[in-house]
Amino acid sequence: MGYGLHSAVTTQAGRAAQWAAIGLGLSIPISVALDNVLLAIVLACWLASGAWRAKWDAVRGNPVALAALALFGLLAIGTLYGESSPGDARFYLGKYLDLLFIPVFAFVLRDAGVRQRALYALAASLALVLAMSYLIRAGLVPPLPGLIGKPHYPVFLKHSLTHNLMMALGAFLFTQLALVAASRQMRLLWGTLAAAAAINVTIMVPGATGYLVLGLLALYLGYVWRGWRGLGCMAGAGVAAVLVLASIPGPFQQKIKQTQREIAEWKPGRADLQSSIGARLDFYRNSLAILREHPVAGVGTGGFPKAYAEQVRGTDAYLARNPHNEYLLTAIQVGIAGVFALLYLFWTQWRMAPRLPTPLDCQLARGLVLMMAAGCLFNSLLLDHTEGLLYAWLTGLLFAGLQSGEAKNRK
Repeated sequence: MGYGLHSAVTTQAGRAAQWAAIGLGLSIPISVALDNVLLAIVLACWLASGAWRAKWDAVRGNPVALAALALFGLLAIGTLYGESSPGDARFYLGKYLDLLFIPVFAFVLRDAGVRQRALYALAASLALVLAMSYLIRAGLVPPLPGLIGKPHYPVFLKHSLTHNLMMALGAFLFTQLALVAASRQMRLLWGTLAAAAAINVTIMVPGATGYLVLGLLALYLGYVWRGWRGLGCMAGAGVAAVLVLASIPGPFQQKIKQTQREIAEWKPGRADLQSSIGARLDFYRNSLAILREHPVAGVGTGGFPKAYAEQVRGTDAYLARNPHNEYLLTAIQVGIAGVFALLYLFWTQWRMAPRLPTPLDCQLARGLVLMMAAGCLFNSLLLDHTEGLLYAWLTGLLFAGLQSGEAKNRK
């Protein structure tokens, strides 16, 4: 009787963890508060579901989960040395906790049916954000609590950087779903959403990182479609699209002109937060100076703000809490080994993607790597709640289906 009760409790806990993980697909693009509630439920139910041997075997047999744990382990060790302001070590390490959820998600979402529901939950949420962006642009959405967007700035509940990254990924996801759709009607629906998301990124909402990610994902789609010939065709189409968009008044043209102006006007050490490019160039210059002094072990996890303040003391430079570059931030905190660990995580995902059960999973996994690898050049994405959690959740979801056998024949 006691064993039966325990079995029923662990089974129900496992199911609750699955539904909470599916719910994250809906909540990540929309609500930070709901994300945190669902994360707590996933963790509590994962702990209550037992099956510790199976969990350990799942982690041990999953190179992506091991790579994520290795990166988090380095960052955890980084809290044991260096100097940081009170609370910074704990704060920064807390931001990287999403990495620990990758093996949790990989176990909770190991059932193919559950993974499919979770992926469609994400697609539905991204479609909602996309639809709201168009409605806001049309002036059809009244002021609401938490609503960020305006007709001239048609985002929903996230600012432009996060919105554009989500929509770039959404365009890629919708395209993939259109390619595998079973009916003409569904192909038309997903294809329309993909086109609307691409238009949203390039014409409606400004964001250089979103432009870059969308372009890389389009090039990858071309390669998947027809190999190097497809890549060349997509590159040609991309150049043509850039030339056209740059000649049409709108957010894209404004962003190009703004970028050119800010680069031309940048002066090292000048505190000008109105210049996004200038601020980033200053962050990179000062961060590289810190890295040159601490290349091996870094300044410790959470030590960046204090080290940066020391570096710019006596100048007019803005005091930054991160360099807006995940590679630089990781290197400054835990040394060059940290960058290798981050790149190894991305490389492991890329390398293991062909072992996933379907071409859809493989291509989504590689698209996710391209999004993160490019986005981390200009942003500290693992520090950002939505981007970091979306990366961890989608990594866990996709690599929950990792196969240990030989790779399938696919592009």
